Amino acid sequence: MQAAPVRAIAIPSFAHALRGVESLLMSGARRNAWTAVLEDRRRAKDRVETEHVLEAAATRAPQAT
Repeated sequence: MQAAPVRAIAIPSFAHALRGVESLLMSGARRNAWTAVLEDRRRAKDRVETEHVLEAAATRAPQAT
Protein backbone atom coordinates (compact mmCIF):
# COMPACT_ATOMS: atom_id res chain seq x y z
CA MET A 1 0.00 0.00 0.00
CA GLN A 2 1.37 3.38 -1.00
CA ALA A 3 0.93 6.61 0.95
CA ALA A 4 -1.02 9.39 -0.70
CA PRO A 5 1.15 12.17 -2.11
CA VAL A 6 1.48 15.21 0.14
CA ARG A 7 0.52 18.49 -1.43
CA ALA A 8 1.87 21.77 -0.19
CA ILE A 9 -0.71 24.48 0.36
CA ALA A 10 0.63 27.94 -0.38
CA ILE A 11 -0.14 30.55 2.23
CA PRO A 12 -1.26 33.71 0.46
CA SER A 13 1.04 36.66 0.84
CA PHE A 14 -0.09 40.01 2.20
CA ALA A 15 0.07 41.51 -1.32
CA HIS A 16 -2.09 38.69 -2.65
CA ALA A 17 -4.64 39.34 0.09
CA LEU A 18 -4.66 43.05 -0.74
CA ARG A 19 -5.28 42.23 -4.40
CA GLY A 20 -8.26 40.12 -3.36
CA VAL A 21 -9.71 42.93 -1.26
CA GLU A 22 -9.14 45.41 -4.08
CA SER A 23 -10.93 43.10 -6.50
CA LEU A 24 -13.88 42.83 -4.15
CA LEU A 25 -14.09 46.59 -3.71
CA MET A 26 -13.75 47.27 -7.42
CA SER A 27 -16.60 44.93 -8.26
CA GLY A 28 -18.76 47.05 -5.95
CA ALA A 29 -17.46 50.21 -7.65
CA ARG A 30 -18.41 48.83 -11.06
CA ARG A 31 -21.87 48.02 -9.76
CA ASN A 32 -22.21 51.57 -8.36
CA ALA A 33 -20.99 53.04 -11.66
CA TRP A 34 -23.58 51.04 -13.61
CA THR A 35 -26.31 52.20 -11.22
CA ALA A 36 -25.20 55.79 -11.85
CA VAL A 37 -25.35 55.23 -15.62
CA LEU A 38 -28.89 53.87 -15.37
CA GLU A 39 -29.93 56.81 -13.16
CA ASP A 40 -28.44 59.29 -15.69
CA ARG A 41 -30.37 57.61 -18.51
CA ARG A 42 -33.59 57.82 -16.49
CA ARG A 43 -33.03 61.53 -15.80
CA ALA A 44 -32.30 62.19 -19.49
CA LYS A 45 -35.50 60.41 -20.50
CA ASP A 46 -37.49 62.43 -17.94
CA ARG A 47 -35.89 65.65 -19.21
CA VAL A 48 -36.87 64.88 -22.83
CA GLU A 49 -40.44 64.04 -21.81
CA THR A 50 -40.66 67.30 -19.84
CA GLU A 51 -39.40 69.27 -22.84
CA HIS A 52 -42.09 67.71 -25.04
CA VAL A 53 -44.81 68.56 -22.54
CA LEU A 54 -43.59 72.16 -22.22
CA GLU A 55 -43.37 72.57 -26.02
CA ALA A 56 -46.87 71.17 -26.43
CA ALA A 57 -48.20 73.54 -23.75
CA ALA A 58 -46.44 76.52 -25.34
CA THR A 59 -47.79 75.84 -28.84
CA ARG A 60 -51.35 75.18 -27.71
CA ALA A 61 -53.65 78.15 -28.41
CA PRO A 62 -55.38 79.58 -25.34
CA GLN A 63 -59.01 78.55 -25.14
CA ALA A 64 -61.76 81.06 -24.52
CA THR A 65 -63.86 80.36 -21.47
